[in-house]
Amino acid sequence: MTKDKRIKKEFDRLARLFAELPSNKLELVTPLMENAAFMRITLDDLQEQIVKGGTTDEYKNGENQFGRKISADIQAYNTTMKVYTSVIDRLAKMLPAEARMSKLEAFTNE
Repeated sequence: MTKDKRIKKEFDRLARLFAELPSNKLELVTPLMENAAFMRITLDDLQEQIVKGGTTDEYKNGENQFGRKISADIQAYNTTMKVYTSVIDRLAKMLPAEARMSKLEAFTNE
């Protein structure tokens, strides 16, 4: 499945969780859902790259300076995960209190 289709599928999953919101709140949440869907799929892709490539990269600066450093994929993953967590937290706070727990449980169990 292409990345765009995977993002669309994740967006649709999130949209179902927030389908009962009033239209004015839904307008606020839609861009967050779009970003969350993109980040979730990006995190999946980064995880796959990390599994294949490892967590460190070798480097060489000049003739005698070399070693290992954290991979760019790990750095991107960590940064994206922090933002994703923040966006998901903001989305969760937009749910009505009575629906929050049941919808969050459904989200985390999928």
